[in-house]
Amino acid sequence: MEAVAKLRNYPTSPRKMRLLADLIRGMAVEKALAELEFNPKHPAVPLRKLVLSAISNWKQKNEGGDESALIVKTIMVDGARVLKRMRPAPQGRGYRVRKRSNHVTVIVDTAFAAAEADAKDTPAVPAKKAAKKPATKAAKQKEQA
Repeated sequence: MEAVAKLRNYPTSPRKMRLLADLIRGMAVEKALAELEFNPKHPAVPLRKLVLSAISNWKQKNEGGDESALIVKTIMVDGARVLKRMRPAPQGRGYRVRKRSNHVTVIVDTAFAAAEADAKDTPAVPAKKAAKKPATKAAKQKEQA
């Protein structure tokens, strides 16, 4: 059974956080934690704490479960509120500064359960092959003749 953890309104741009999220997506949680621990980017610290929180939530749901088989099933980074500020500019103007923030959602699950859920989503019977259609009018006229 999967477990969710959310980080809301963290004051860094979503683009910077997505770079780290893409790095750990689909990884085993132990490997993801090690990757985040030694990553020099500043959003790595709260993202590591968020993954630890998701693991803790999973332990609460699945008492006695083995956490070594956990993977980061889903991680999403969405934009949050934007603080708009003004910076002085030449000739009495003002430039707008947009201080962005983001929301992060992490879902952890066992590797077996994640694979099982993916198998349910994909159809077991392959789709029928489409009949070949002639590409041009000349090809259509040759087929009719």
